[in-house]
Amino acid sequence: MAILYREAQLSDIPELEIIRGAVTENVLSNPALVTTADYVEYLTRRGKGWVATTANGAVVGFAIADLLEHNIWALFLLPEYAAQGIGKRLHALMLDWYFMQTTHPVWLSTDSGTRAETFYRRQGWRETGRTGSGEVRFEMTVEEWNIYRSNILV
Repeated sequence: MAILYREAQLSDIPELEIIRGAVTENVLSNPALVTTADYVEYLTRRGKGWVATTANGAVVGFAIADLLEHNIWALFLLPEYAAQGIGKRLHALMLDWYFMQTTHPVWLSTDSGTRAETFYRRQGWRETGRTGSGEVRFEMTVEEWNIYRSNILV
């Protein structure tokens, strides 16, 4: 199945919210904590996002980077699209863009013991500790990203 990638648009937000609500790991304990207004804010003022779509335009995954707080706000796929390289491609698009905007290190956090934790370790992220809520905190510098990117492109 062909997957296409493009920048996220405000019109994608309803599908992004569906995807975020469909995940089986890193589930929002209270979905009301992430609002439509939050998506608008991150896509228009704080950073940029990308979506993965099927050939007929259905959004199956998305990623959003936040330049203001220097973090990855979201990287989620519909569960049935996991382990197909889609997350890896969204991740690369997002970090390539992020490091074209700034050389400031980027961080993210995720639940411990999840596929996401394994994914980020495989993508070259460096664990820097735990958050107050116990999530694993990772960082990536532009130098680390450039080394990782050059190794996967060889």
